Amino acid sequence: MKNNLLVAAAGAGKTTLFVQEAIKLKESVLITTFTEENKKEIKKKFFELNNGVIPHNVTIRTWFSFLIEHGAKPYQGKLTNKNINGLLLMNKKSGLRYRNGKFPVYYKEAEVEKHYFSNDFQIYSDKLSKFVVRCNDKNNGYVIERIAKLFKYIFIDEVQDMAGYDLEIIKLLFQSDSIIKIAGDPRQVTYHTHFPDKYKKYSDGKIQDFILNECRSIDFNIDTETLRDSWRNSQTICDFANSLFPEYPSCDSLHNEITGHDGVFLVREKDIERYLKEYSPTQLRYSRTKIVNSNYEVMNFGESKGTTRGRVLIYPTQKISDWLFNDKKFDNFDIKCKFYVAVTRARYSVAIVCKNNIETDILPIYE
Repeated sequence: MKNNLLVAAAGAGKTTLFVQEAIKLKESVLITTFTEENKKEIKKKFFELNNGVIPHNVTIRTWFSFLIEHGAKPYQGKLTNKNINGLLLMNKKSGLRYRNGKFPVYYKEAEVEKHYFSNDFQIYSDKLSKFVVRCNDKNNGYVIERIAKLFKYIFIDEVQDMAGYDLEIIKLLFQSDSIIKIAGDPRQVTYHTHFPDKYKKYSDGKIQDFILNECRSIDFNIDTETLRDSWRNSQTICDFANSLFPEYPSCDSLHNEITGHDGVFLVREKDIERYLKEYSPTQLRYSRTKIVNSNYEVMNFGESKGTTRGRVLIYPTQKISDWLFNDKKFDNFDIKCKFYVAVTRARYSVAIVCKNNIETDILPIYE
């Protein structure tokens, strides 16, 4: 099938799959992913599997770099002739004109140079994919046509991070002459490329629904089996992670390594230092506001995505603790995804910090 979505589990090897397929191909290949960290992981995998060499026919780009280089610049002339001076990362809506009391007023799309660009003509990250779509519209589809001529195969990793007009570009690529393969885990939505109104109903990891609803007139294949199980996590960790998202197909472990300290545990606050000294886990926290022992490796939940560790120690948020110990519904999608990411970093053991007075039989307690 020309267009393929692979729904992956954590640790299922989607990066390995993309790299293995790319190595076999003789035609031009583009592999793109959202973050610089994921781009580094893709390059590392090529070095590992292809004798330290990235084939000459393979191009690796972050999503934003790809959009600027091959989406915005080649056919920008019908929108603006000014040189695009890079990307301005935005964590909120861009193009603020002024405030009317508490209400922000934004530049309209017709005011191209203020709507899409900063004063020094960096393109706003939340408008980049929209700008590419508009360039394609103004130039009779030549943007997508040119991309398809440059790259016979296009692999998009971490597709669960795509939103808004990114999804529109994927739809356009599906209709191009390129062979498209996209992969992601809908449970690992830790970042978004931007926060638009367009296709907002698909923002919570609903890439499969987007394909089914918005691309139904296009031939495609949805594969939920190839990357269903995990090479990384032990079975106990898989089972615990499955409980976070029971609506998704359950993931099984593809390894059975035993170390003597395996599974998911609770660690009382008073025992944290002893546990760190005994097992040297990577400490994972929701944000930097949580103070931890700086003598041991520490990462934020979202930052840890894409990594593998032997053991992790997780400092839960209140909503995580309420779900674990108070049987409350886990209704915060952002925290649930980041907690899922944290849990699934570990090959052998996951430890979760709890209060000293905890009395529970839901998980074994480290003594």
